[in-house]
Amino acid sequence: MIDNFFTIQECEYTAEFVEKKSKFIATLIKVNSEEEAIERLTQIRKKYRDAKHNVFSYRIANNTERFSDDGEPSGTAGVPILDILRGEKLQNVLLVVTRYFGGILLGTGGLVKAYSTVAKDVILQAPKVEMKLCNEYHIEVDYNYHNILLHYFKEQSIIVRDTNFSDKVSLNIIVKAEKSDEILAQIAEKTDRTANIMLALTYYHE
Repeated sequence: MIDNFFTIQECEYTAEFVEKKSKFIATLIKVNSEEEAIERLTQIRKKYRDAKHNVFSYRIANNTERFSDDGEPSGTAGVPILDILRGEKLQNVLLVVTRYFGGILLGTGGLVKAYSTVAKDVILQAPKVEMKLCNEYHIEVDYNYHNILLHYFKEQSIIVRDTNFSDKVSLNIIVKAEKSDEILAQIAEKTDRTANIMLALTYYHE
């Protein structure tokens, strides 16, 4: 899995562009899986069911890419949109460009320009977010080590979640995958190797 990637904030962004009476509407959405991308694409197609074309491209982290010209000449719509997403290094995004045909043919170059223009316009609206591959660990430790670990976690800006107090202290921490080995070694050292550490989840986190 890749260590990090850029995506957009959770929101739906739109932009419009008109060329020779053809109206292009770009919709940019953050998605977290291919299944979600397909679901959102279906919703947009229903919303613009009266449009001539609903061209799309999506990129999902760890190398899933799809695009469609949706009836436009090959290479004039889906590929330019995908190339822009690649150029912006965006993943976990769906970009759909809806076209209402205005009765005037734009030609190959005109189509590429129109789809690229509206795609760039909508991307400019969306704040970028860097997502990092993280491991979430469940830790159980004796009480006398709790404050020692909290001090260390604060120093390292480690996120602490779900702290519970019973016969021992149990808590979850979120650690960047690339630093996991180093941090686990430090936890073991600071608790005299008495901490019980279990990997709970691996996922992307801001």
